[in-house]
Amino acid sequence: MATSRLNGAQPSIPRLRDIETGAAAHPRTALPTVATVVTVVAALYFGREVFLPIAIALLLTFALAPVVSALKRTGVPRLAAVIFSVLGAFAALALFSFIVATQVGELAQNVSLYQANVLTKVRSLKETGGGGGIIARLTGAIERIGQEINKQEPSQPAASQPQREPVPVEIVSRERPLEILQNLITPLISPLASAGLIIVVVIFMLLEREDLRDRFIRLVGYGDLHRTTEALQDAGRRLGRYLLMQLVGNILYAVPISIGLWVLGIPNALLWGLLALALRFVPYIGPVIGALLPLSLALAVAPGWSLVLWTAALFVIMEMITGNVIEPWLYGSRTGLSPLAVIVAAIFWTWLWGPLGLVLSTPLTVCLVVLGRHVTQFEFLDVLFGNEPVLEPHARLYQRLLAGDPEEATDHAEEILEEQYLIEFYDKVALSALLLGEQDRVRGVMNDHQLRQLAASAQTLVANLDDIAQEEAEDDFAAGDENGSEKEKTIDAEAGHDIDLPDGTGLAVLCAGGRGELDDAAAAMLGQVLLIQGAATSKASFAELQPASIRRLELDGLNTVVIGFLNRNSLKHARFMVRRIKRFNPAIRVGVVFWGGNGEDRGEPDGKLGNDINADFVALDMVNAVTGALSRDPPVGLKTAAKRRVRGRPRARKKDTLVSAK
Repeated sequence: MATSRLNGAQPSIPRLRDIETGAAAHPRTALPTVATVVTVVAALYFGREVFLPIAIALLLTFALAPVVSALKRTGVPRLAAVIFSVLGAFAALALFSFIVATQVGELAQNVSLYQANVLTKVRSLKETGGGGGIIARLTGAIERIGQEINKQEPSQPAASQPQREPVPVEIVSRERPLEILQNLITPLISPLASAGLIIVVVIFMLLEREDLRDRFIRLVGYGDLHRTTEALQDAGRRLGRYLLMQLVGNILYAVPISIGLWVLGIPNALLWGLLALALRFVPYIGPVIGALLPLSLALAVAPGWSLVLWTAALFVIMEMITGNVIEPWLYGSRTGLSPLAVIVAAIFWTWLWGPLGLVLSTPLTVCLVVLGRHVTQFEFLDVLFGNEPVLEPHARLYQRLLAGDPEEATDHAEEILEEQYLIEFYDKVALSALLLGEQDRVRGVMNDHQLRQLAASAQTLVANLDDIAQEEAEDDFAAGDENGSEKEKTIDAEAGHDIDLPDGTGLAVLCAGGRGELDDAAAAMLGQVLLIQGAATSKASFAELQPASIRRLELDGLNTVVIGFLNRNSLKHARFMVRRIKRFNPAIRVGVVFWGGNGEDRGEPDGKLGNDINADFVALDMVNAVTGALSRDPPVGLKTAAKRRVRGRPRARKKDTLVSAK
């Protein structure tokens, strides 16, 4: 007999009562009030002169904290380590700025040399359009519009006043040397003051890092030190790694760009490489700006168009390699932000704090997401901007089935089936989704149309997964050929013992729904799993098991009939069906599955429940349902009324009862 082994215990399915109380286990995320949001945004906007330097200093503190810790481990005193790290970082920024300024000055001196090439390309564009080409027509239309706008109505000159020629007036400005020096220094005071303030704040934040952490814990999470400490560590680790990996990725992008531009003959290749490195810190538009500048220079350097095309190809190739190979390798999913969140954050912080806000948008949003992930009051931030699924897999599947979108539900199922077997998906996800639907039906919040749509979508989902079921069946068959008569299926379950699923070759099983369309969908899932195990399966709807139709049910040639219920309150209905089927064909095994149970079944022996309803087996999950359906034990005989009365006190006949009453 071939067997399949499930490595692990029976997967747990949320029971109907557990699902009904799911709201208590997962409370609804509290959203801030409109007044709170407006107040915070207004404070950040009007106080940007104060908050912006603090935000920059905070991010630099996160970036330099690992360097300070490494220096302290080597024996360097704390003060010396902080000063060395801060001065080293700002010295690197100053050197970067000096090289860029030098390269820009050199480029400005050579701009006049490229004027002839630009004029040549403009003339070639005009010649391409021809005398009556589109370029000429557009140019003429623009000139005529401009002349019409600038044309003024002629005024009637007075007859007695002779016309006089205007006298040209020249204004000569004589500035003193002190004023010239003041005009040069004044624009630099504000940036230099901000830079000095940031340096001082970074130094004090690094020196008082532990004290600041303790104060933050006291304000935000003193009641839960473990969670708050974990949040701070996660934020520091995630943000520090993000900044470091972004710097490494930008360097790996800028170095080939500089070398490629130098090989192509673009002047000041070092300048464009440094600008590409810096501008990639700006989300989305930074790389575009970094490519447009050397493209414009390539347009002016050479008279032809080949240099422009080669330069564009260099940037496109490097962007594809960086975006698809280098950044996924460096970042992975460690930032914790969804792609849409990055775009929205870039728009919001740019509106709030200008260009610097655009540069800081991603790191600041990472901090907010980490805060929302660990602090309950800010959970909405993680829901809005995080990249983790906010719905559990069975809830996501139920939403798609309820919306009548089985194709998207199939995509969701295939993602899960890349790591799980079909029996695991049905057991942990699909049946739990149907239990949610049964809960809504019992509560009366689902109308008939929605119920039929949900059931039809679930049936379509099962049909769409036929190919995967066929592949699993073929894999099991191949494994059986390699291992003799045994085929093994390894499934990682939460517990640590193995479960054997019997081979169904030579067995015929009928899977039937108990009381509704959703029960039919669950029966279809069970039938597909039994088919993988080699059994010949057939399906019957709940309507075919109604008292008026059950007589017409084809039972010849069957070994087992399995009836499934999503509602545990169907115990009497299950007893009736089991007895009717056993009366029609006593040689058939009849099993009942109460998918998920209802919480009262915890610890209740399946044998006792099966004995109460006269079933050969009772199961509460997919694994036990498959095991019972493929069992080769002889069927349980139908109990008579006398046998049932032996277990309890004999019932008095109606006549005796009436006599006693008299």
